[in-house]
Amino acid sequence: MMKNTQTVLDIHDKPSAGKLTTLSIQHMFAMFGATILVPQLVGLSPAIALLTSGIATLIFLFVTKFQVPAYLGSSFAFIVPIIAATENGGIGSAMIGSMFVALVYFIVSIVIWKTGYKWIMKLLPPIVVAPVIIVIGLALSPVAIDMAMNITVDGASQYSMKHFSAALVTLAAAVVATLFFRGIISLMPVLIGIIVGYVYSLIIGIVDFSTVLSAKWFATPDFLIPGVHYEFTITPTLLGLMVPIAIVTISEHIGHQLVLGKIVNRNYIKDPGLHRSLLGDGLGTLISGLVGGPPKTTYGENIGVLAITRVYSVYVIGGAAILAILFSFLGKIMALIATIPTAVLGGISILLFGIIASSGLRMLVDNNIDFGDKRNLVISSIILVIGIGGAKLHFYDTFEIEGMALAAIVGVILNLVLPGRPKEQSDPFETTTKS
Repeated sequence: MMKNTQTVLDIHDKPSAGKLTTLSIQHMFAMFGATILVPQLVGLSPAIALLTSGIATLIFLFVTKFQVPAYLGSSFAFIVPIIAATENGGIGSAMIGSMFVALVYFIVSIVIWKTGYKWIMKLLPPIVVAPVIIVIGLALSPVAIDMAMNITVDGASQYSMKHFSAALVTLAAAVVATLFFRGIISLMPVLIGIIVGYVYSLIIGIVDFSTVLSAKWFATPDFLIPGVHYEFTITPTLLGLMVPIAIVTISEHIGHQLVLGKIVNRNYIKDPGLHRSLLGDGLGTLISGLVGGPPKTTYGENIGVLAITRVYSVYVIGGAAILAILFSFLGKIMALIATIPTAVLGGISILLFGIIASSGLRMLVDNNIDFGDKRNLVISSIILVIGIGGAKLHFYDTFEIEGMALAAIVGVILNLVLPGRPKEQSDPFETTTKS
């Protein structure tokens, strides 16, 4: 593989210690805001999320033979399923569900290894995946608005203009960082929005520092280990809530591999292979679930950092992973993160969840999906209404599947059974390394 003349550091180039530290910190901050936001939204430990993101990234690098410079952070696709699973059987159920998601990754990676990858491209075309992504973003929108506007007083939700103002300041800061800055700053709108919103929250007096003062400088993250910290049962409903979302995250993974391959001038579908990268993602999610962290996914923010800096070194990605692991044991910092007002998280969530939905729209546009075609119109319409409307299937009090999980399954089935499937399109991976 020819090295791109614009590359600053290629995949296996090792920077000096000083540069390695600086570049790794840059990658850690790029993922930091989004990775700690997910656990705070679903009731998990931000420290565990950081710890498992670092561990999952190191596992991913090892499984992909240190050829794919990708960082793994917390997946937003599982926010609603984790909340639903927790309501049905406690947070332990959500962790067990994420382990079964990892099992799906293992199975898919084995099948791809043995049979190739083209079947999955046919099973998960944009007309199925894009509407499900839109559902994920829009289904989360009430959560963001409630966090931004309301506070809990005596167990009841109550509107607060003061808190809503913090959400709006946070949102405005993130928008400004996205639109009016260039380079690394534009890739960290979540972190910048949270920092600005936090400072504003300090000014208006809605931050409680009491937990920070009592926190230790070094503290072990709050692990959630099955059989130790919680008892669990595996039910069809639990599997129905979590497992179908793998349809979306696997598609997201493929998309990231495609984009990353173009940036670093390599074809990752061939070497080390899609089966290896999926396996690495699955192992990261499995380990995360075993200790109480959210499911993992490759992060677009960090891919963006690679594109801007043209530093593709796996040493830098590994350095960011190690820093994340170290940060997770800093009790004062984790306690400080826990003081971020709910309104600030709500403000940044308004933008993030909207971007998730908009990315589904972008996928439809980028793939030239024709809505003059009645088949496309039917598939997308049914997915959207089932997913956002909260439709559910309930059988004999033992199995329930609803919302986005049901929408994803229905979308796959409709695409397979409805007549008029488009002829096989050009393979996107074949053009990954072409200029």
